[in-house]
Amino acid sequence: MSLNVAVIVGSLRKASFNRCVALAVKELAAPRLNLDIVEIGDLPLYNPDLDEDAPAPWTRFRGEVAKADAVLFVTPEYNRSMPGAMKNAIDVGSRPYGKSVWQGKPAAVISVSPGLLGGFGANHHLRQPLVFLDMPVLQQPEMYLSKAGDFIGADGKVNNDATRDFLKSFSGKFADWIERIRAGN
Repeated sequence: MSLNVAVIVGSLRKASFNRCVALAVKELAAPRLNLDIVEIGDLPLYNPDLDEDAPAPWTRFRGEVAKADAVLFVTPEYNRSMPGAMKNAIDVGSRPYGKSVWQGKPAAVISVSPGLLGGFGANHHLRQPLVFLDMPVLQQPEMYLSKAGDFIGADGKVNNDATRDFLKSFSGKFADWIERIRAGN
């Protein structure tokens, strides 16, 4: 049986390195994991004044995340942190108070960067709100993918066998993690 995973991509560019990696993981994780990217670019900034009559993009987003068994966050690093769009999506999904779509969902984080640190700062900043939201996050293997331009081709595909093998191994560990958390272990 395939587990459904909501994938939140922090970069809004259609051809971003992060989206390319998310699509590679989607391919490599099948058939154990069924990954679907949940778009965040249309989400209005979170404002509690709108909770009673939520904008349609909020309702769509919350519904798509709610039906998932787990969540994979794929993020670039902007100024040593996650992008504002990623943080906004987390806030939208966590509200209104007491109705968080995140609570208890197993999660994993992949950070992707053209730089040498592989989005280390964004990866760790992203983990902070996930702890508060009661999302058990896969600790190992850590996924910091640096020099993304070296392993993503002009066609948007991961073209390096070692990187593909690493992503495949990661997806297997993530599937094991989801099953373990869902079983209550």
